[in-house]
Amino acid sequence: MATYTPKNILITGAAGFIASHVANRLIRSYPDYKIVVLDKLDYCSNLKNLNPSRSSPNFKFVKGDIGSADLVNYLLITESIDTIMHFAAQTHVDNSFGNSFEFTKNNIYGTHVLLEACKVTGQIRRFIHVSTDEVYGETEEDAVVGNHEASQLLPTNPYSATKAGAEMLVMAYGRSYGLPVITTRGNNVYGPNQFPEKLIPKFILLAMRGKPLPIHGDGSNVRSYLYCEDVAEAFEVILHKGEVGHVYNIGTKRERRVIDVAKDMCKLFNMDPDASIKFVENRPFNDQRYFLDDEKLKSLGWSERTRWEDGLKKTIEWYTSNPNWWGDVSGALLPHPRMLMMPGGVDRLVDGPDNSEFDSDNVAHSGSQIGIVVPTSKSSGNAAKKPSMKFLIYGRTGWIGGLLGKLCEKQQIPYEYGRGRLEDRSQLLADIQAIKPTHVFNAAGVTGRPNVDWCESHKTETIRTNVSGTLNLADVCRDHGLLMINFATGCIFEYDAKHPEGSGIGFKEEDKPNFTGSFYSKTKAMVEELLKEYDNVCTLRVRMPISSDLNNPRNFITKIARYDKVVNIPNSMTILDELLPISIEMAKRKLTGIWNFTNPGVVSHNEILEMYKKYINPEFKWVNFTLEEQARVIVAPRSNNELDASKLKKEFPELMSIKESLIKNVFEPNKKI
Repeated sequence: MATYTPKNILITGAAGFIASHVANRLIRSYPDYKIVVLDKLDYCSNLKNLNPSRSSPNFKFVKGDIGSADLVNYLLITESIDTIMHFAAQTHVDNSFGNSFEFTKNNIYGTHVLLEACKVTGQIRRFIHVSTDEVYGETEEDAVVGNHEASQLLPTNPYSATKAGAEMLVMAYGRSYGLPVITTRGNNVYGPNQFPEKLIPKFILLAMRGKPLPIHGDGSNVRSYLYCEDVAEAFEVILHKGEVGHVYNIGTKRERRVIDVAKDMCKLFNMDPDASIKFVENRPFNDQRYFLDDEKLKSLGWSERTRWEDGLKKTIEWYTSNPNWWGDVSGALLPHPRMLMMPGGVDRLVDGPDNSEFDSDNVAHSGSQIGIVVPTSKSSGNAAKKPSMKFLIYGRTGWIGGLLGKLCEKQQIPYEYGRGRLEDRSQLLADIQAIKPTHVFNAAGVTGRPNVDWCESHKTETIRTNVSGTLNLADVCRDHGLLMINFATGCIFEYDAKHPEGSGIGFKEEDKPNFTGSFYSKTKAMVEELLKEYDNVCTLRVRMPISSDLNNPRNFITKIARYDKVVNIPNSMTILDELLPISIEMAKRKLTGIWNFTNPGVVSHNEILEMYKKYINPEFKWVNFTLEEQARVIVAPRSNNELDASKLKKEFPELMSIKESLIKNVFEPNKKI
């Protein structure tokens, strides 16, 4: 039997229950494997689950969401990931009845983002997708043989439906793009570290508190339970011996009714079952039985090791020794919990296209207040005064959009994020009528996932947002007498005979764009020309944005510090820490027209990396390569230019040159030497 040996593994959802046991096992057993764990630390995750691994040299934790394409692509490339074990998901059936959209977002959209990143990077040798036995639906009560891997998928609740949907995407990417996928479908798992919304830890914590054990319906539902370490071993076997394109059931033939689990718990806690078991309303639909055929996995050499009685005792011992592991979990101990501490809910259905410059969530949102509205002061005995300014910002999930919100809070400027899609005029009108802004900021746009190469194969989506959406917003704002601050790009120029590299002669605001190397730049040049017809628009040309947050993967410095090779060309750049506050001041001054929104002067890649070496890491080294060599590893050419920032400097004389601003706003605050 051929075996597979990974080098760099990405484990998603690794601060959760099952994945943390898998991660800890692999880190402990295989010191030569680098394990990168990704988790957004949702309500049912806990960094303490990874305590056994956090001091290991082959362990790296990243907080983030699998729904962020920019982050996923960045991790795959910079960490040289060759293997993904995808556990991240919303898994509690009760919650799926209360907020199924969150399950769609995490389980389907998140999986799709991962698959697309694997396709784009082309470096993944194994993609192990973790699914559930629930995708098979109910097993007949009198069935002697369980569902085998080729059985039909018949999910019966929103949770299992989203897991089945994710499986279809995994299978499609395997067949269409040759992605080396393996899928697992497992029975229920129990053991230490499990969030107590699940049956066994819930029963344990309730029993510890002397409270009754709630059972849905009559308790006749049958389930199969595997101890967490046995399951972690199963994933270890599948990782090394699993065959690409195959599905593996992780199951046990030892079944138990829910009522019997409750009785076993009462016995171990010396409780009277008749007095301690409480029957409550059943779920809207509750599968009677899940039963798996696990022979295929056994043929790889795996078998269940832990007896039910032993596993249950170990689990009880752990919870009694760690009663406060999860903090206040009183809400989870309810008979029917609903989306406990779930951030966002339905208003976070999908994230927008990831964008390395000023990305946005150009999507519809529903729900209550999305932005933060700073309250106005009240005079004694008088009603609150109407604020003199109120900003409406598009680009909620983007880098610039997010920073603008923080600046508004700092300056106590009331603001809200737009909920409408830019290409839908009715939604934009609804935003304006509901929010009644005095100014509109557009930081929404599509650059690509993870870069502008994406736009070459997604031209319709790029046009829809960058051209149609931007023009639509400008038009709606004009009809309502609103100034629109539009974050654009300076990547529409390239050095030429009149503006040679190193000459100090930069492109001015009135110059015609001359760079057509990428489709992204074409759309931005096109919309900039059309926006000239709108006298209510202030267009700000951003270039190679940099901020003091050197952990942000979109930061130009962070990017080039991670590259194996970089070109060395002087360019105009935008220091966001200095220039974003200026954009707010420009709104206050009601400035319009086109502005080169960069710090004066240029700086080269090597000059930035020399500063990085001086202030951050004296051991840092890098290698240069030519534009010709770069062209071999990218799809679309990149823009290199100098923008003349004299117009902005005249309006804001305190504006620092690019190198001065880099030192003061970026490197000095992060100085480690």
